[in-house]
Amino acid sequence: MLSFFYYNYKSRTKLFIFKTDIETKNKVKTIKSFLDSHPYIIKWSIDVEHTDNVLKIEARNNLSKNDIISQIKTQGFYCSLLTD
Repeated sequence: MLSFFYYNYKSRTKLFIFKTDIETKNKVKTIKSFLDSHPYIIKWSIDVEHTDNVLKIEARNNLSKNDIISQIKTQGFYCSLLTD
């Protein structure tokens, strides 16, 4: 049985999966401080070995996919949603 606290936590978070052009560890380093310091991002990872350079973000419900896409593009990278 799932606890109330776990369910409540999961119901207030979203998982976004994006295709990016963040293809090297050096590029990951350039965006790391932005992703680490974002107030609504809980966890994130970038798979630079995947052909789509997949960026996964677990975020609070306050953050939308369009917010993430525009903020990643502001950092100078391509970003589009892979799953909805």
